[in-house]
Amino acid sequence: MTIHTLPVHLPLVDISRFHAGPAERERFISDLRKILHDHGFFYLTGHGVEPQLIADVIANSKRFFALPLEKKLEIEMVKSPHFRGYNRAGYERTRGQQDWREQLDINTESEPVEIGPDTPAWKRLLGPNQWPAALPELKPLLLAYQAEVTRVGIDVLKAIAVALGQPEDAFAQIYEPQPSQLLKIIRYPGRDVAKTDQGVGAHKDGGFVTVLLQDTVPGLRVQTEDGVWLDAPPVPGTFVINTGELLELATNGFVRADVHDVIAPPAGVERFSVAFFLGSRYDATIPVIDLPEELKRNERGVTVDPLNPIFREVGQNHLKSRLRSHPDVARAHHADLLTPEQLAGEAVATAY
Repeated sequence: MTIHTLPVHLPLVDISRFHAGPAERERFISDLRKILHDHGFFYLTGHGVEPQLIADVIANSKRFFALPLEKKLEIEMVKSPHFRGYNRAGYERTRGQQDWREQLDINTESEPVEIGPDTPAWKRLLGPNQWPAALPELKPLLLAYQAEVTRVGIDVLKAIAVALGQPEDAFAQIYEPQPSQLLKIIRYPGRDVAKTDQGVGAHKDGGFVTVLLQDTVPGLRVQTEDGVWLDAPPVPGTFVINTGELLELATNGFVRADVHDVIAPPAGVERFSVAFFLGSRYDATIPVIDLPEELKRNERGVTVDPLNPIFREVGQNHLKSRLRSHPDVARAHHADLLTPEQLAGEAVATAY
């Protein structure tokens, strides 16, 4: 397996071409179709998110992580049955190994659902976020940013639908009226703090598309279909987009959910990023799209991983991911859903 030590740039996609004249739009769709099949990862420009909003999100993320630990622990995720809130470095796991990143998770702001014996288990994910009292400006800022990257993600998803020979709104039936909007602000401490070089272990994302904002320190890597690891360093003014398991399911593997990871930064260096995961409605079931014949010939089938099965039922898929990646929250609030191995802390987990 090859490790590239120098930055290797993934394709650059200018989404404004999707909204250009017919000829340019057609060229764009042709380019995107090839990228989707080959990579599933690309840099996005032309997205229209204000640079000042991006700068404010990065600056306030750094302010949050600089708070005293006791202030951050006031909203520790283990206090939320909905898997919202702050996690210390080493408290999330991928395939059983600690991820050395601290983070704040938020999702769609909503009211909790009363849970009865016949309530689908995934409804436990619905509820309010936790916000830091010491940084009240973070809530309106992150909710504004969440709305903007939702817009970007849906725009990309429309372009992907057209590239697959479908109408723009082909996926709307499974994300309207309310997609899943998981947002993480993330800090990776240097290797003087991290006990291994695993910032985040190798995994696939579970949604439609991920919209990743990187600050200035590299660390993200993408694994190609033939096992080569490519560096995906920060490129100013861009987001990194990657396709998730829902698109792999919907296209029978024509679009892949690529394996990726993050390497912890060197000693004395911090890495910051903001990851947004656009997903379907929790109550949706992912259909298989009937692709045009020339694309259908290139379907690769859905990845089979016995340690991380993929379900077409969106809520079940997302709940599985949360239970496995945050075992402390799972044991505190959802012990009735866990296997004996999970209760004993022996289950393999996956990041998302």
